[in-house]
Amino acid sequence: MKRKIIILILLILAIGGTLGFLYFKNRKVGNELTLYGNIEIRQVDLSFQVSGRIEKLFKEEGDTVKQGELLAVLDDRDYVSNLEKASAEVEKTLALKNDAESKFERNAPLVEDNTISKQDYDTLLNMKNKSAADYDAAVAQKNFAQNQLDYTKVYAPEEGIIMIRVQEPGANVSKAQPVYTMAKTKPVWVRAYVNETDLGNIKYGQEVNVYTDTTDPKTGKKRMYKGQVGYISPVAEFTPKTVQSTDIRTNLVYRIRVYIYDIDEYLRQGMPVTIKVEL
Repeated sequence: MKRKIIILILLILAIGGTLGFLYFKNRKVGNELTLYGNIEIRQVDLSFQVSGRIEKLFKEEGDTVKQGELLAVLDDRDYVSNLEKASAEVEKTLALKNDAESKFERNAPLVEDNTISKQDYDTLLNMKNKSAADYDAAVAQKNFAQNQLDYTKVYAPEEGIIMIRVQEPGANVSKAQPVYTMAKTKPVWVRAYVNETDLGNIKYGQEVNVYTDTTDPKTGKKRMYKGQVGYISPVAEFTPKTVQSTDIRTNLVYRIRVYIYDIDEYLRQGMPVTIKVEL
């Protein structure tokens, strides 16, 4: 008899505990939406705009770079020679242009009293115009040569981290062939997916908390970052295979992008994170 009473009490406690757990779980889901996603950081392949032999590479993988910092240079001797040649051509055509203008200015008034013929006048005018055009073409060629010389250097377009050093000094590279792959420091965002049934709880500008799987040794809790919903896809799609979800994977979802405010060095490309949305 006592055994039956004990079993009955245990059953009552178990049922009560289960109901309490379900109540707590449902209340939590009702007040907070949990999403899963991955960190995404923009990457850029850096290359020379001209071909040549690499002379120096100043950065290694993992190095941080600042905007405008020099990263690599080509052997520029041929490009310097081309610029010198173009500069000389500018001086030459400038001299011819000045000479043609002087001749025209001296002889143009003489056509009025027939000292020179109209044909000679037209010839002087054509020479003046031709020499001016030759000079403009030489200046354009010099500017082109200067640009080609400038393109023998690669600078960091923005702040970032060198992820891959593709080439080494001494290698011959062609135009637009990657030398470095750089990850930008910002912006950093989370790519996540929202079920259609939860879409009404997400809006632009909504602030959320983003958690990584790493524990902060100072607090003993998961690292948390502040974020904001900055993009909601207008088109539904099937759940990608890489997305973690407790629902059926054939459900339609909407892709969102959560931008993170307080960026630090612990956020990495592809890192899985959890998003908590207060409802």
